[in-house]
Amino acid sequence: MLRVASVPGSHVYVRHLSHPDIPGVVRLQDPVPADRRKVPGGWWPPLMLEPGWVGAHHDLFDVFHVHFGFDAVGADVLTGVVQELKACDKPLVYTVHDLRNPHHVDPVEHTVQQDVLVAAADALITLTPGAAQEIRRRWDKDAVVLPHPHVLDRRRIEAARIPTDRFVVGVHVKSIRANMDPLPVLAALTEITSRLPAAQLAINIHDEVFIPDNHWYAPDIGEAVRAFGDYEHVRVTEHPYFSDAQLWDYLASLQVSVLPYRFGTHSGWLEACYDLGTAVIAPSCGFYSEQRPCHEYTFTEEEFDVDSLSSAVELAYGDWLGGTPAPRATWTERRTERSMLASAHHAIYRQVLR
Repeated sequence: MLRVASVPGSHVYVRHLSHPDIPGVVRLQDPVPADRRKVPGGWWPPLMLEPGWVGAHHDLFDVFHVHFGFDAVGADVLTGVVQELKACDKPLVYTVHDLRNPHHVDPVEHTVQQDVLVAAADALITLTPGAAQEIRRRWDKDAVVLPHPHVLDRRRIEAARIPTDRFVVGVHVKSIRANMDPLPVLAALTEITSRLPAAQLAINIHDEVFIPDNHWYAPDIGEAVRAFGDYEHVRVTEHPYFSDAQLWDYLASLQVSVLPYRFGTHSGWLEACYDLGTAVIAPSCGFYSEQRPCHEYTFTEEEFDVDSLSSAVELAYGDWLGGTPAPRATWTERRTERSMLASAHHAIYRQVLR
């Protein structure tokens, strides 16, 4: 049985890399900080990336596999971690989820962190051919392309969608992280949906953007988002973070989810929509359109083409009006894919151990 120290271990992406039937890999549980600081699932902050952790626990694992969670870990600390791995003769696998960190306005820090990880990695994995091509261009190294596993469970994936006479276009601006620029997208969608009979624009925002002293306090943008609620066909909802169940219910209530990202690479949100049969309109930045079938509009740090967004909404609207369902995963497909992913990761781990 192979033992893998995954950073993180409890995230849904990592958990769904395990084979559904055949145990071949044991992944260590995420260490919990003494002061209990953590996100749900317990993987933040990533204690496995703290100086000395590898040296003190190297006898517990065979392979070290980094996914994400190293946002706040300096390149010098990461250098120390990879040196500890080398000293303990432990191979490093790095899955490149993000070529551009969606939480950082300035890409330099993330690039420097990745310079360390990519150079030290015994194997690289990424999610799309476009990302692999970019990895080859930047670092002259090859990455194995393996798709994102399912996000939802079988019950949710197999659940029938609830029929509706409303064409609901949703934009969840969350807490307005760095790669989000929702206001121009919301302005365009307000006008676009006003032209479509039975269309509604549903805007969701986390309430913490209105709370002083909160890290995500952004009252100016928050008030601008609130103002869209003045339109009769627009619904603005402020709420705390959804639980997983609430998030899946929300996504299933939409006909279309529009991602207002100026930069990014891949998306777990898109995968959840694919599991639920909710259409996605993704920006042209990153490699979302290579990840799963979706509509695309031109939206980058330099450009926003409103006509491309209008065309994407109208295509999705036409499908809905004509009774054509959005692309959706089946449990059989997802289960087969998960088995393939488990086998592929097991083979990579065996390879780097050799």
